[in-house]
Amino acid sequence: MTRMTVNGQPVHYRMDPRTPLLWALRDASNLTGTKYACGVGVCGACTVNLDGRAVRSCQLSIADAEGSFITTIEALSRGRDHPIQQAWIENMVPQCGYCQSGVIMAAAALIDGNANPSDEEIDEAITNICRCGTYPRMREAIRLAARVSRGEERLASAPPPGIDPEDAAANVEALTPPEDGEGDEPGRIVSE
Repeated sequence: MTRMTVNGQPVHYRMDPRTPLLWALRDASNLTGTKYACGVGVCGACTVNLDGRAVRSCQLSIADAEGSFITTIEALSRGRDHPIQQAWIENMVPQCGYCQSGVIMAAAALIDGNANPSDEEIDEAITNICRCGTYPRMREAIRLAARVSRGEERLASAPPPGIDPEDAAANVEALTPPEDGEGDEPGRIVSE
């Protein structure tokens, strides 16, 4: 049994202490923004912030995270107004998007600890793999976020998604159970 704070909430995982933090977050806490990809700590898709530093959650057991403060992409900023998120949107960084939550978390840890990183410091901090090769846009977004953090530039906040995350599943047709009498077969799509 392990205790930690995840996205500002105290959590007590009743799981094998050797369980990777990635699986506790995804399976027990339903925080699926943290992605599974390589499983060996190389790609960085599973990056979360632990006590303010970027870590690969697939390589960290929940026992090793005991007592820590964990931040996932879901809690980086509720209004999507963290400078990294704003700069990511401004520079149209994502392509397929799979790696983005991990890269954003690594970049946020960098900017939160160093508001004026050099290119070498960016390269050292962002070791995540992007199969789409958006590295030039990532680097420019990190530079932009650093300027925003220092108060040298301002960006319009990212537009809110228009739906409270708590209500998101209720508005996805495939996740909404049919009314009684509708669709006798589970998973069957019923056209009107």
